[in-house]
Amino acid sequence: MRTATLGPAERTLALAAMAERELDVLVVGAGVVGAGTALDAATRGLTTGLVEARDWASGTSSRSSKLIHGGLRYLEMLDFALVREALKERGLLLERLAPHLVKPVPFLYPLQHKGWERLYAGSGVALYDAMSVSSGHGRGLPVHRHLSRKHALRVAPALKKDALVGALQYYDAQMDDARFVTELVRTAASYGAHVANQARVVGFLREGERVVGALVKDVESGTEYEVRAKQVVNATGVWTDDTQGLIGERGQFHVRASKGIHLVVPKDRIHSSTGLILRTEKSVLFVIPWGRHWIIGTTDTDWDLDKAHPAASSADIDYLLQHVNSVLNTPLTRDDVQGVYAGLRPLLAGESDATSKLSREHTVAHPAPGLVVVAGGKYTTYRVMAKDAVDEAVHGLDQRVAACVTEDTPLLGAEGYRALWNARARIAARTGLHVARVEHLLNRYGSMTEEILELILADPTLGEPLPAADDYLRAEIVYAASHEGARHLDDVLTRRTRISIETFDRGTRSARLCAELIAPVLGWDQGRIDREVEHYEKRVEAERESQRQPDDLTADAARLGAPDIVPI
Repeated sequence: MRTATLGPAERTLALAAMAERELDVLVVGAGVVGAGTALDAATRGLTTGLVEARDWASGTSSRSSKLIHGGLRYLEMLDFALVREALKERGLLLERLAPHLVKPVPFLYPLQHKGWERLYAGSGVALYDAMSVSSGHGRGLPVHRHLSRKHALRVAPALKKDALVGALQYYDAQMDDARFVTELVRTAASYGAHVANQARVVGFLREGERVVGALVKDVESGTEYEVRAKQVVNATGVWTDDTQGLIGERGQFHVRASKGIHLVVPKDRIHSSTGLILRTEKSVLFVIPWGRHWIIGTTDTDWDLDKAHPAASSADIDYLLQHVNSVLNTPLTRDDVQGVYAGLRPLLAGESDATSKLSREHTVAHPAPGLVVVAGGKYTTYRVMAKDAVDEAVHGLDQRVAACVTEDTPLLGAEGYRALWNARARIAARTGLHVARVEHLLNRYGSMTEEILELILADPTLGEPLPAADDYLRAEIVYAASHEGARHLDDVLTRRTRISIETFDRGTRSARLCAELIAPVLGWDQGRIDREVEHYEKRVEAERESQRQPDDLTADAARLGAPDIVPI
């Protein structure tokens, strides 16, 4: 394995390497599916490139509900195959592939009708648990249990007494979605993949009907590279149709965007020791434990406006508050909301007008020789999507290729994680950090925590927390730029950390210090620091303004008031 460091020098070398000789596979788009595809291809021994127009996971894959789950509600739709597949993947991630990143999380489902509902919902949850165990990877989670109303209110005192007659409690899993993708990309790089963000595909190379590569523009320098590849995989999610449009090949399916928004509120606003799952008239609503916070979501509405910066409107926020307040003793208000984020799901378009009825399953197609398209699906099943995409690409390669091995390939940081977790008190004593800090690092970086500790050893001031976001150490900010490919302040505050949604100031009070910490790594002068901070502040203000608007059109217009960062 090569080094998994993704600093400025490694990015430059990766772009040069991709342009130097023909690749077996070039993957376009570094969301969870694209990153997973690059890892799958690299671990089969294929020469692999991965390019991303903005930042790792900057689209859908950083704006999800942050759950790794089987999709309990798909049982109700009788989609047993999808649930079984997702439960197997959940188990693999918890037990083998990413135990440092994927963690169990309990959910309480309040029952509102006596008798029949407990039987109906209980049967569904029992089947869910049974399918998990039968997958061979489900023994790591507790099984569900039935609770009386009195017991449920002890577990979740925040609930109104008249909001339930009893409850079910079951377990799923969660992760930090953007961090997960970053580790996927780094793992792919460690197995030989050439990876570069801020590298936009502006056209495809063709010889007759065949796609033979892509024209890739380094967004930072303006340099264009001809990257030739035997197979190109389009894994651009909600941008699938736009990417296909660059070669005039729309393909056999259409991808439609559905907007989902989430609210982040402080932990003390909802008195509960468990997450909640509530039924709405259209779908389900989750209240998810998130460190010192709760995440509340989500909505499910059609979106045909700006894909890069989907905006949450005032109506979206009111919708979530109204539904969660229907079961809470102490209602939440706008003043309780620390953060808001909006994301777009890439759904395979069907006959239905309602996005909630469109397919969460994925599809893979070969619309032109040399070009594979993968779209749809769920975050949880990214590995299966990646395998299917590479299997399809292999059909176009004139060589024997090994079978997929990602089922047995842990992500970076997984190896040795449990041993380090067991030794966390000793690590705390050795480094002078509080044991809670060590736990925080281990659950974000796994065994790569040692690299963070080395930074602190070289400069003890990096062991200090950020004054306005004290969940994070200064070393994590430096590490984001030196090892994880962060190129902008926004990357650090929004995706490498979650400061942008976990603080009431949305990260503006941390912006300048963070910019100054990463400036030496990225070679920024004072002018560049000022521009990055100014851009971030404008982005936050545009988002705040969009969240005051009554509908999607006005919210989108307000959000677009902040320009994209100019890198030079």
